[in-house]
Amino acid sequence: MNETDHDSDAALEKRLVDLEVKAAYADDLLDRLNHTIFRQQQQIESLARELLALRQQFAASGTPGPGGGTDERPPHY
Repeated sequence: MNETDHDSDAALEKRLVDLEVKAAYADDLLDRLNHTIFRQQQQIESLARELLALRQQFAASGTPGPGGGTDERPPHY
């Protein structure tokens, strides 16, 4: 094996290591993004449940919705 072959092998080995490092970083980033999306979906579902509960509570109270109480006078009259 001559010196040119050794340099070529070393360069190839360096490129391979660099690619493995990049792949590891990309894998880690993908895992973190998946976790973030999972947490956001949980928050969305929780907020949707809260909104539904508020709507049901509002409907059960018999209070007219926005624009529904046009005949009512404001409390300061």
